[in-house]
Amino acid sequence: MDNITYVGLDVHKATVCVAIAEGGRGGEVRQVGVFENRPDILCKLAARLDKGNRRLSFCYEAGPCGYGLQRLLTSRGHDCIVVAPSLIPVKSGDRVKTDRRDAMMLAKLHRAGELTAVWVPDAAHEAMRDLVRARATAGRVLAKARQHLQGFLLRHERIYRGPRAWTLAYRRWLTTVRLDHPAQQIVLQDYIHAVEDAEARRDRLTRQIEELLPSWSMAPVVEALQAMRGVGLVVAVTVAAEVGDFRRFANARQLMAYLGLVPSEHSSGAAIRRGGITKAGNALARRVLIEGAWTYRMKARVSRKLHDRLEPLSTEIRDIAWKAQVRLCARYRRLAALGKPSVVATTAIAREMVGFIWAIARRVQSAVEDQRTHSAHAEAPMLTAAAKPCGFAAALGRR
Repeated sequence: MDNITYVGLDVHKATVCVAIAEGGRGGEVRQVGVFENRPDILCKLAARLDKGNRRLSFCYEAGPCGYGLQRLLTSRGHDCIVVAPSLIPVKSGDRVKTDRRDAMMLAKLHRAGELTAVWVPDAAHEAMRDLVRARATAGRVLAKARQHLQGFLLRHERIYRGPRAWTLAYRRWLTTVRLDHPAQQIVLQDYIHAVEDAEARRDRLTRQIEELLPSWSMAPVVEALQAMRGVGLVVAVTVAAEVGDFRRFANARQLMAYLGLVPSEHSSGAAIRRGGITKAGNALARRVLIEGAWTYRMKARVSRKLHDRLEPLSTEIRDIAWKAQVRLCARYRRLAALGKPSVVATTAIAREMVGFIWAIARRVQSAVEDQRTHSAHAEAPMLTAAAKPCGFAAALGRR
Protein backbone atom coordinates (compact mmCIF):
# COMPACT_ATOMS: atom_id res chain seq x y z
CA MET A 1 0.00 0.00 0.00
CA ASP A 2 2.84 2.41 0.78
CA ASN A 3 4.20 1.87 -2.73
CA ILE A 4 1.03 3.21 -4.38
CA THR A 5 0.31 6.83 -5.20
CA TYR A 6 -3.40 7.59 -5.42
CA VAL A 7 -4.34 10.22 -7.99
CA GLY A 8 -7.66 12.05 -7.95
CA LEU A 9 -8.82 13.70 -11.17
CA ASP A 10 -11.54 16.34 -11.35
CA VAL A 11 -12.30 16.12 -15.07
CA HIS A 12 -13.92 18.86 -17.13
CA LYS A 13 -14.27 19.44 -20.86
CA ALA A 14 -11.22 21.70 -21.11
CA THR A 15 -9.21 21.03 -17.94
CA VAL A 16 -8.32 18.32 -15.45
CA CYS A 17 -7.48 19.22 -11.85
CA VAL A 18 -5.03 16.67 -10.39
CA ALA A 19 -4.28 15.84 -6.75
CA ILE A 20 -2.30 12.98 -5.23
CA ALA A 21 -2.39 11.12 -1.93
CA GLU A 22 0.78 9.29 -0.99
CA GLY A 23 0.42 5.70 0.16
CA GLY A 24 0.04 4.97 3.85
CA ARG A 25 -2.42 6.26 6.41
CA GLY A 26 -0.60 9.54 7.05
CA GLY A 27 0.70 10.10 3.52
CA GLU A 28 0.80 13.62 2.11
CA VAL A 29 -2.21 14.87 0.14
CA ARG A 30 -1.56 17.77 -2.22
CA GLN A 31 -2.66 19.32 -5.46
CA VAL A 32 -0.42 18.77 -8.48
CA GLY A 33 -2.04 21.37 -10.71
CA VAL A 34 -4.59 22.03 -13.41
CA PHE A 35 -3.85 20.68 -16.90
CA GLU A 36 -5.45 20.80 -20.31
CA ASN A 37 -7.70 17.86 -21.04
CA ARG A 38 -5.59 16.52 -23.90
CA PRO A 39 -4.27 12.94 -24.23
CA ASP A 40 -0.66 13.94 -24.88
CA ILE A 41 -0.51 16.25 -21.85
CA LEU A 42 -2.15 13.70 -19.54
CA CYS A 43 0.23 10.96 -20.73
CA LYS A 44 3.22 13.20 -19.94
CA LEU A 45 1.73 13.93 -16.50
CA ALA A 46 1.31 10.21 -15.79
CA ALA A 47 4.91 9.55 -16.88
CA ARG A 48 6.12 12.32 -14.57
CA LEU A 49 4.17 10.99 -11.59
CA ASP A 50 5.36 7.45 -12.32
CA LYS A 51 8.98 8.25 -11.52
CA GLY A 52 10.47 6.72 -8.40
CA ASN A 53 9.31 3.13 -8.91
CA ARG A 54 5.82 3.82 -7.52
CA ARG A 55 2.55 2.44 -8.85
CA LEU A 56 -0.17 4.92 -9.78
CA SER A 57 -3.87 4.38 -9.15
CA PHE A 58 -6.14 6.97 -10.78
CA CYS A 59 -9.80 7.75 -10.17
CA TYR A 60 -12.35 10.24 -11.46
CA GLU A 61 -16.11 10.68 -11.36
CA ALA A 62 -18.37 9.27 -14.04
CA GLY A 63 -19.81 12.13 -16.06
CA PRO A 64 -20.29 13.65 -19.49
CA CYS A 65 -16.63 13.18 -20.45
CA GLY A 66 -17.13 9.42 -20.74
CA TYR A 67 -14.60 6.62 -20.41
CA GLY A 68 -11.92 7.88 -22.79
CA LEU A 69 -9.57 8.96 -20.02
CA GLN A 70 -9.92 5.61 -18.25
CA ARG A 71 -9.08 3.73 -21.45
CA LEU A 72 -6.13 6.04 -22.09
CA LEU A 73 -4.60 5.48 -18.66
CA THR A 74 -5.18 1.72 -18.57
CA SER A 75 -3.59 1.40 -22.02
CA ARG A 76 -0.46 2.95 -20.48
CA GLY A 77 -0.40 0.27 -17.77
CA HIS A 78 -1.93 2.30 -14.91
CA ASP A 79 -4.85 1.42 -12.67
CA CYS A 80 -7.85 3.71 -13.16
CA ILE A 81 -11.41 3.47 -11.85
CA VAL A 82 -14.46 5.52 -12.77
CA VAL A 83 -16.38 6.42 -9.62
CA ALA A 84 -20.15 6.48 -9.13
CA PRO A 85 -20.85 10.15 -8.13
CA SER A 86 -23.99 9.32 -6.13
CA LEU A 87 -22.04 6.95 -3.86
CA ILE A 88 -19.21 9.33 -2.91
CA PRO A 89 -19.23 10.07 0.86
CA VAL A 90 -19.95 13.77 1.46
CA LYS A 91 -19.66 15.75 4.69
CA SER A 92 -23.00 17.41 5.40
CA GLY A 93 -21.33 20.47 6.94
CA ASP A 94 -18.90 21.08 4.07
CA ARG A 95 -20.14 24.19 2.21
CA VAL A 96 -17.09 24.89 0.06
CA LYS A 97 -16.71 23.16 -3.28
CA THR A 98 -13.84 23.80 -5.68
CA ASP A 99 -12.03 21.72 -8.28
CA ARG A 100 -8.97 21.55 -6.01
CA ARG A 101 -10.95 20.28 -3.02
CA ASP A 102 -12.82 17.77 -5.20
CA ALA A 103 -9.60 16.32 -6.60
CA MET A 104 -8.01 16.06 -3.16
CA MET A 105 -11.15 14.47 -1.72
CA LEU A 106 -11.16 11.87 -4.50
CA ALA A 107 -7.50 11.04 -3.87
CA LYS A 108 -8.04 10.63 -0.11
CA LEU A 109 -11.19 8.55 -0.47
CA HIS A 110 -9.53 6.39 -3.11
CA ARG A 111 -6.66 5.72 -0.73
CA ALA A 112 -9.14 4.82 2.02
CA GLY A 113 -11.06 2.47 -0.29
CA GLU A 114 -14.30 4.40 0.16
CA LEU A 115 -15.11 4.86 -3.54
CA THR A 116 -17.45 2.64 -5.57
CA ALA A 117 -16.30 1.96 -9.12
CA VAL A 118 -18.74 1.66 -12.01
CA TRP A 119 -18.47 -1.02 -14.68
CA VAL A 120 -16.60 0.33 -17.71
CA PRO A 121 -17.78 -1.14 -21.04
CA ASP A 122 -15.46 -1.73 -23.95
CA ALA A 123 -15.66 0.51 -27.02
CA ALA A 124 -17.95 -1.85 -28.97
CA HIS A 125 -20.38 -2.23 -26.06
CA GLU A 126 -20.46 1.53 -25.51
CA ALA A 127 -21.20 2.07 -29.22
CA MET A 128 -24.17 -0.31 -29.04
CA ARG A 129 -25.36 1.38 -25.86
CA ASP A 130 -25.23 4.74 -27.64
CA LEU A 131 -27.38 3.35 -30.43
CA VAL A 132 -29.93 1.98 -27.94
CA ARG A 133 -30.07 5.29 -26.10
CA ALA A 134 -30.50 7.16 -29.38
CA ARG A 135 -33.53 5.01 -30.14
CA ALA A 136 -34.92 5.72 -26.65
CA THR A 137 -34.46 9.44 -27.30
CA ALA A 138 -36.28 9.09 -30.61
CA GLY A 139 -39.12 7.38 -28.77
CA ARG A 140 -39.43 10.24 -26.31
CA VAL A 141 -39.41 12.78 -29.16
CA LEU A 142 -42.14 10.80 -30.91
CA ALA A 143 -44.29 10.72 -27.77
CA LYS A 144 -43.87 14.48 -27.38
CA ALA A 145 -44.77 15.13 -31.04
CA ARG A 146 -47.93 13.04 -30.70
CA GLN A 147 -48.84 14.89 -27.52
CA HIS A 148 -48.45 18.24 -29.28
CA LEU A 149 -50.73 17.13 -32.12
CA GLN A 150 -53.42 15.72 -29.85
CA GLY A 151 -53.31 18.78 -27.59
CA PHE A 152 -53.76 21.03 -30.62
CA LEU A 153 -56.76 18.99 -31.84
CA LEU A 154 -58.36 18.98 -28.38
CA ARG A 155 -57.96 22.73 -28.07
CA HIS A 156 -59.92 23.16 -31.31
CA GLU A 157 -62.55 20.55 -30.36
CA ARG A 158 -61.51 18.01 -32.97
CA ILE A 159 -61.94 14.78 -31.00
CA TYR A 160 -61.48 11.28 -32.39
CA ARG A 161 -64.31 8.97 -31.32
CA GLY A 162 -62.61 5.69 -32.14
CA PRO A 163 -61.35 3.20 -29.53
CA ARG A 164 -57.62 3.86 -29.97
CA ALA A 165 -55.38 6.57 -31.36
CA TRP A 166 -52.54 6.13 -33.84
CA THR A 167 -54.16 3.23 -35.64
CA LEU A 168 -54.69 3.22 -39.40
CA ALA A 169 -58.24 4.46 -38.86
CA TYR A 170 -56.98 7.32 -36.70
CA ARG A 171 -54.46 8.38 -39.36
CA ARG A 172 -57.19 8.37 -42.00
CA TRP A 173 -59.33 10.51 -39.70
CA LEU A 174 -56.49 13.03 -39.43
CA THR A 175 -56.68 13.60 -43.19
CA THR A 176 -60.35 14.61 -42.85
CA VAL A 177 -59.82 17.25 -40.15
CA ARG A 178 -60.62 20.77 -41.39
CA LEU A 179 -59.96 23.93 -39.38
CA ASP A 180 -61.44 27.40 -39.80
CA HIS A 181 -58.32 29.45 -40.50
CA PRO A 182 -55.64 28.61 -43.09
CA ALA A 183 -52.91 29.22 -40.51
CA GLN A 184 -54.41 26.59 -38.23
CA GLN A 185 -54.50 24.09 -41.08
CA ILE A 186 -50.80 24.72 -41.70
CA VAL A 187 -50.04 24.14 -38.00
CA LEU A 188 -52.00 20.87 -38.08
CA GLN A 189 -50.09 19.61 -41.09
CA ASP A 190 -46.78 20.63 -39.52
CA TYR A 191 -47.62 18.63 -36.39
CA ILE A 192 -48.53 15.61 -38.55
CA HIS A 193 -45.22 15.89 -40.40
CA ALA A 194 -43.36 16.10 -37.07
CA VAL A 195 -44.99 12.83 -35.95
CA GLU A 196 -44.15 11.11 -39.23
CA ASP A 197 -40.52 12.28 -39.09
CA ALA A 198 -40.17 11.07 -35.49
CA GLU A 199 -41.66 7.68 -36.41
CA ALA A 200 -39.28 7.34 -39.34
CA ARG A 201 -36.31 8.18 -37.13
CA ARG A 202 -37.33 5.64 -34.47
CA ASP A 203 -37.88 2.90 -37.07
CA ARG A 204 -34.57 3.69 -38.77
CA LEU A 205 -32.67 3.31 -35.50
CA THR A 206 -34.53 0.07 -34.72
CA ARG A 207 -33.42 -1.37 -38.07
CA GLN A 208 -29.83 -0.36 -37.32
CA ILE A 209 -30.00 -2.22 -34.00
CA GLU A 210 -31.31 -5.33 -35.77
CA GLU A 211 -28.53 -5.18 -38.37
CA LEU A 212 -25.68 -4.65 -35.89
CA LEU A 213 -26.91 -7.07 -33.23
CA PRO A 214 -25.40 -10.29 -34.72
CA SER A 215 -21.88 -8.83 -34.56
CA TRP A 216 -22.25 -7.75 -30.91
CA SER A 217 -20.70 -9.83 -28.13
CA MET A 218 -23.97 -9.68 -26.16
CA ALA A 219 -26.04 -11.13 -29.03
CA PRO A 220 -26.47 -14.59 -27.35
CA VAL A 221 -27.73 -12.89 -24.17
CA VAL A 222 -30.19 -10.74 -26.13
CA GLU A 223 -31.52 -13.79 -27.95
CA ALA A 224 -31.94 -15.74 -24.70
CA LEU A 225 -33.63 -12.89 -22.82
CA GLN A 226 -36.38 -12.81 -25.46
CA ALA A 227 -37.59 -16.15 -24.06
CA MET A 228 -39.23 -14.09 -21.31
CA ARG A 229 -42.77 -12.88 -21.86
CA GLY A 230 -42.82 -9.10 -22.30
CA VAL A 231 -39.16 -9.00 -23.33
CA GLY A 232 -38.99 -8.36 -27.06
CA LEU A 233 -36.01 -7.24 -29.10
CA VAL A 234 -35.98 -3.63 -27.90
CA VAL A 235 -36.37 -4.53 -24.22
CA ALA A 236 -33.73 -7.27 -24.40
CA VAL A 237 -31.19 -5.07 -26.21
CA THR A 238 -31.82 -2.20 -23.80
CA VAL A 239 -31.34 -4.33 -20.68
CA ALA A 240 -28.22 -6.03 -22.07
CA ALA A 241 -26.69 -2.73 -23.17
CA GLU A 242 -27.37 -0.94 -19.90
CA VAL A 243 -26.44 -3.75 -17.50
CA GLY A 244 -23.51 -5.20 -19.43
CA ASP A 245 -21.81 -8.06 -17.61
CA PHE A 246 -24.48 -9.82 -15.51
CA ARG A 247 -21.82 -11.93 -13.79
CA ARG A 248 -20.66 -8.96 -11.71
CA PHE A 249 -23.86 -9.35 -9.64
CA ALA A 250 -23.45 -12.15 -7.12
CA ASN A 251 -27.20 -12.61 -6.78
CA ALA A 252 -30.42 -11.34 -8.32
CA ARG A 253 -31.13 -8.98 -5.40
CA GLN A 254 -28.03 -6.97 -6.27
CA LEU A 255 -29.28 -6.50 -9.83
CA MET A 256 -32.72 -5.48 -8.54
CA ALA A 257 -31.09 -2.85 -6.34
CA TYR A 258 -28.87 -1.70 -9.22
CA LEU A 259 -31.98 -1.07 -11.33
CA GLY A 260 -33.74 0.79 -8.50
CA LEU A 261 -36.61 -1.70 -8.22
CA VAL A 262 -36.28 -2.46 -4.49
CA PRO A 263 -38.32 -0.63 -1.81
CA SER A 264 -36.76 2.33 -0.06
CA GLU A 265 -36.44 2.08 3.72
CA HIS A 266 -35.93 4.43 6.63
CA SER A 267 -35.89 2.30 9.78
CA SER A 268 -34.52 3.07 13.21
CA GLY A 269 -34.75 0.91 16.29
CA ALA A 270 -38.09 -0.86 16.45
CA ALA A 271 -39.65 1.43 13.83
CA ILE A 272 -39.60 0.00 10.31
CA ARG A 273 -40.65 2.31 7.51
CA ARG A 274 -40.60 1.23 3.88
CA GLY A 275 -41.60 3.40 0.96
CA GLY A 276 -41.73 3.25 -2.82
CA ILE A 277 -38.94 1.90 -4.98
CA THR A 278 -35.60 3.68 -4.76
CA LYS A 279 -35.46 4.53 -8.50
CA ALA A 280 -31.68 4.41 -8.22
CA GLY A 281 -29.44 3.28 -11.04
CA ASN A 282 -30.41 3.02 -14.68
CA ALA A 283 -33.76 4.66 -15.46
CA LEU A 284 -33.99 3.45 -19.06
CA ALA A 285 -33.61 -0.24 -18.20
CA ARG A 286 -36.07 0.14 -15.31
CA ARG A 287 -38.67 1.78 -17.57
CA VAL A 288 -38.58 -0.88 -20.30
CA LEU A 289 -38.78 -3.66 -17.71
CA ILE A 290 -41.87 -2.13 -16.11
CA GLU A 291 -43.44 -1.74 -19.55
CA GLY A 292 -42.75 -5.42 -20.24
CA ALA A 293 -44.19 -6.44 -16.87
CA TRP A 294 -47.68 -5.29 -17.92
CA THR A 295 -48.00 -8.41 -20.11
CA TYR A 296 -48.24 -10.61 -17.00
CA ARG A 297 -51.75 -9.35 -16.31
CA MET A 298 -53.01 -12.03 -18.71
CA LYS A 299 -53.03 -15.79 -18.20
CA ALA A 300 -49.84 -17.75 -18.75
CA ARG A 301 -49.60 -18.89 -22.38
CA VAL A 302 -47.11 -19.13 -25.23
CA SER A 303 -48.24 -16.96 -28.12
CA ARG A 304 -47.16 -17.52 -31.70
CA LYS A 305 -44.67 -14.66 -31.53
CA LEU A 306 -43.18 -15.97 -28.28
CA HIS A 307 -43.05 -19.51 -29.70
CA ASP A 308 -40.95 -18.29 -32.62
CA ARG A 309 -38.52 -16.65 -30.20
CA LEU A 310 -38.29 -19.81 -28.06
CA GLU A 311 -37.65 -22.21 -30.94
CA PRO A 312 -33.84 -21.73 -31.32
CA LEU A 313 -33.17 -21.68 -27.55
CA SER A 314 -32.07 -24.49 -25.28
CA THR A 315 -34.46 -26.46 -23.08
CA GLU A 316 -32.92 -24.98 -19.95
CA ILE A 317 -33.67 -21.41 -21.03
CA ARG A 318 -37.20 -22.36 -22.07
CA ASP A 319 -37.87 -23.96 -18.69
CA ILE A 320 -36.72 -20.85 -16.82
CA ALA A 321 -38.91 -18.62 -19.01
CA TRP A 322 -42.00 -20.81 -18.54
CA LYS A 323 -41.43 -21.03 -14.79
CA ALA A 324 -41.20 -17.24 -14.69
CA GLN A 325 -44.40 -16.82 -16.67
CA VAL A 326 -46.43 -19.19 -14.47
CA ARG A 327 -45.12 -17.61 -11.27
CA LEU A 328 -45.47 -13.97 -12.32
CA CYS A 329 -48.96 -14.29 -13.80
CA ALA A 330 -50.16 -15.96 -10.59
CA ARG A 331 -48.43 -13.33 -8.48
CA TYR A 332 -50.11 -10.50 -10.36
CA ARG A 333 -53.53 -12.07 -9.73
CA ARG A 334 -52.74 -12.42 -6.02
CA LEU A 335 -51.60 -8.80 -5.73
CA ALA A 336 -54.68 -7.60 -7.60
CA ALA A 337 -56.92 -9.67 -5.29
CA LEU A 338 -55.30 -8.00 -2.28
CA GLY A 339 -56.36 -4.63 -3.66
CA LYS A 340 -52.94 -3.41 -4.73
CA PRO A 341 -53.00 -0.66 -7.38
CA SER A 342 -52.09 -1.95 -10.82
CA VAL A 343 -48.95 0.21 -10.99
CA VAL A 344 -47.71 -1.19 -7.66
CA ALA A 345 -48.42 -4.77 -8.73
CA THR A 346 -46.71 -4.26 -12.09
CA THR A 347 -43.61 -2.81 -10.44
CA ALA A 348 -43.45 -5.83 -8.13
CA ILE A 349 -43.70 -8.10 -11.17
CA ALA A 350 -40.88 -6.17 -12.88
CA ARG A 351 -38.70 -6.69 -9.80
CA GLU A 352 -39.23 -10.46 -9.92
CA MET A 353 -38.69 -10.45 -13.70
CA VAL A 354 -35.18 -9.18 -13.03
CA GLY A 355 -34.42 -12.32 -11.01
CA PHE A 356 -35.27 -14.60 -13.93
CA ILE A 357 -33.46 -12.33 -16.40
CA TRP A 358 -30.37 -12.51 -14.19
CA ALA A 359 -30.54 -16.31 -14.12
CA ILE A 360 -30.86 -16.58 -17.91
CA ALA A 361 -28.12 -14.04 -18.66
CA ARG A 362 -25.68 -15.62 -16.20
CA ARG A 363 -26.14 -19.05 -17.75
CA VAL A 364 -25.67 -17.76 -21.29
CA GLN A 365 -22.62 -15.65 -20.47
CA SER A 366 -20.99 -18.50 -18.55
CA ALA A 367 -21.66 -20.91 -21.43
CA VAL A 368 -20.16 -18.48 -23.96
CA GLU A 369 -17.10 -17.95 -21.76
CA ASP A 370 -16.62 -21.71 -21.31
CA GLN A 371 -16.89 -22.21 -25.06
CA ARG A 372 -14.25 -19.56 -25.71
CA THR A 373 -11.93 -21.08 -23.11
CA HIS A 374 -12.38 -24.56 -24.60
CA SER A 375 -11.69 -23.24 -28.10
CA ALA A 376 -8.54 -21.48 -26.89
CA HIS A 377 -7.26 -24.67 -25.22
CA ALA A 378 -8.07 -26.71 -28.32
CA GLU A 379 -6.17 -24.33 -30.59
CA ALA A 380 -3.06 -24.19 -28.38
CA PRO A 381 -1.70 -27.72 -29.22
CA MET A 382 -2.40 -27.13 -32.91
CA LEU A 383 -0.41 -23.90 -32.85
CA THR A 384 2.46 -25.64 -31.05
CA ALA A 385 2.52 -28.44 -33.58
CA ALA A 386 2.42 -26.00 -36.47
CA ALA A 387 5.33 -24.10 -34.98
CA LYS A 388 7.51 -27.26 -34.90
CA PRO A 389 6.79 -29.27 -38.04
CA CYS A 390 10.22 -30.84 -38.20
CA GLY A 391 10.08 -32.22 -34.66
CA PHE A 392 6.58 -33.59 -35.24
CA ALA A 393 7.64 -35.25 -38.52
CA ALA A 394 10.71 -36.71 -36.81
CA ALA A 395 8.58 -38.15 -34.04
CA LEU A 396 6.30 -39.79 -36.59
CA GLY A 397 9.35 -41.19 -38.35
CA ARG A 398 10.64 -42.71 -35.10
CA ARG A 399 7.28 -44.38 -34.55
